[in-house]
Amino acid sequence: MEKIEILIICRHTEILQTITRLVNNNQSWQGIPAQTDEEAMAIFDTNTIKLVLLGSGIEQQSEINLFTYFKTKNPEIIIVQHYGGGSGLLAAEIYEALK
Repeated sequence: MEKIEILIICRHTEILQTITRLVNNNQSWQGIPAQTDEEAMAIFDTNTIKLVLLGSGIEQQSEINLFTYFKTKNPEIIIVQHYGGGSGLLAAEIYEALK
């Protein structure tokens, strides 16, 4: 079974690590972490990303730039903003987005 690749972007190292760990707890998902816009774009360009998860600390202009970049490259890409709330909420957000 091929895993669904999820690009996780977050500015805070500890939060990024936690979100990545929670995503990777699901055997169907592969979380790929990125802390900078440049890193996120490079990962997006070299992987088959199905969903982009925007975490905390991303400046509004960066969110706009990332959204535009991802949608230009792949208009079908799913982008979810996640600002916390625990593992249950995170999983529910991802499941809902992937429907």
